[in-house]
Amino acid sequence: MLEHGLTEDEIFKKLSEFYDMDLHYESGRILGSMCTKPDPVAMKAYKMFIETNLGDPGLFKGTAIMEREVISILGELLHLSNPAGHIVTGGTEANIMAMCVAKYLYESRRDGIPEVILPRSAHFSFKKIVSMLSLKPVYVPLDDNYKMDVSKIEDLITENTMAIVAIAGTTELGMVDDIEEISRIASSHNIYLHVDAALGGFILPFLDKENSVQLNFDFKCQGVSSMTIDPHKMGLAPVPAGGIIFRHKEHLDLLSVKTPYLTKDKQTTIVGTRTGAATAATWTLLNHYGKEGYKKTVKNTINLTQYTYKKLQSMKNISVICKPELNLISFKTDCMDVDSLKQELLKLDWHVSVAEYPYAIRLVLMPHVKKEHIDKFLKDLDKILKRR
Repeated sequence: MLEHGLTEDEIFKKLSEFYDMDLHYESGRILGSMCTKPDPVAMKAYKMFIETNLGDPGLFKGTAIMEREVISILGELLHLSNPAGHIVTGGTEANIMAMCVAKYLYESRRDGIPEVILPRSAHFSFKKIVSMLSLKPVYVPLDDNYKMDVSKIEDLITENTMAIVAIAGTTELGMVDDIEEISRIASSHNIYLHVDAALGGFILPFLDKENSVQLNFDFKCQGVSSMTIDPHKMGLAPVPAGGIIFRHKEHLDLLSVKTPYLTKDKQTTIVGTRTGAATAATWTLLNHYGKEGYKKTVKNTINLTQYTYKKLQSMKNISVICKPELNLISFKTDCMDVDSLKQELLKLDWHVSVAEYPYAIRLVLMPHVKKEHIDKFLKDLDKILKRR
């Protein structure tokens, strides 16, 4: 630490240097992120509530009311009345909370090492979770459409099965598992079912029928016990803003711990101190956009995804892994390996990511990506391939 502090001008000169090192969404060259540039109105609300702490809600009663309203709106969006939940840091924390609840329920009924049935496409947060909670992961292979092979699930259920996890918008390909059928299986065996809709939660409810078959992926499926939904993805909220929704309030209450020195006598979140700014931003967006606003955003994103998909399909030497269901596209080329292509694109300042299964270039068409960005990307991609 410096003996004498810097002046404000010196501080912001340094900050500008750090800021200039970062990538910025508006450039359109971030093609591998599931986050996006927050809406300005959300940023305004975030700054307004920056000092609030939902870990001590008695001091911030208005912010606590906003959180309850946000959870109610998200519950309605996901076909659930009287939902219980919180705005949290992101999908990882939400998934941890769901698996904690599932473990507590399991331990109230039986002994043994709890097992969680997961698709091979599960988010990497579950690798952390099984280690943290001492769970045994039981992986279900994917079918030809890169979705959880539901025909294999019942064969993997044992007396130690604690929970099943399904995905509504896989991280690598954006695919949606057959949650309706998985829900039926979970219900018939009285097994906790968690749906990770971190990405799809703010897309699927707003899809036009002409763009996609309407999928039953949420609490309309009676076997679904909890869901993850992230406002800081397609909800356009600033990071960090995740969401966890439980069908039953008593499930959320299983996470309760006493907090005697605070203004409320218990907490039901993983973290203690918890910003209310993310809740304020999410409340603002839900009420500012409404269903029609999000429908427009999703329609534009899906249309750009379909445009990109068709362009890639028409290119020589390009093989698209599967037809996109949401706003992700993965592809390979027969004239270059994936890592080499990623490096060549990086040299031209295109920041793509890589899907592991199957190993491929991964594009995420978030709202900050525009048609002119995709046209430039495809032109550069074509140049790279023609050099091979």
